[in-house]
Amino acid sequence: MSLIHEITVRQMSSMLRNLDRWIEAGIEHAEHKGFDPDTFMEMRLAPDMFPLRRQVQSACEAAKFAATRTAGIEAPKHEDDEKTLADLRARITETLAFMETVTAEKMEGADEREVRLGFLPGKAAKAQHYVVDFAVPNFYFHVVTAYDILRSSGVTLGKRDYIRDFRLYDVED
Repeated sequence: MSLIHEITVRQMSSMLRNLDRWIEAGIEHAEHKGFDPDTFMEMRLAPDMFPLRRQVQSACEAAKFAATRTAGIEAPKHEDDEKTLADLRARITETLAFMETVTAEKMEGADEREVRLGFLPGKAAKAQHYVVDFAVPNFYFHVVTAYDILRSSGVTLGKRDYIRDFRLYDVED
């Protein structure tokens, strides 16, 4: 088992599925309250923060790049042109479908793979440090902010909506 694969592909995919469920809950909340669900698209926590639309796009990008950079493969391009919550959900679905193609085998040797970031020219990091120090915090920043935008807007979400895919097994008492 590749720990980097578990963290980037399995865990981030799990959280993207949660994010999709939160958006679905937002749609149901808006319909119940009688307003256009797409109102959520431009909601933000603070004036200088990205709106929900950009938080979801950024979470998808963060997951995709965490997987591809550590696997040493090319990432698919997205235009960031989503205009509705349905578009955002489709973006999540597309990202999840891509994430499924990034197998543990593709992560072999990832610990020592060099990761270069276009926004930091002349700098690189070992993939394991990139994942721990940048990719995971960046991903969760956007996921949590999306959660908080929906939650602060009245969508009924709780900790069990945030932590869902906890792998458990039965034990004898």
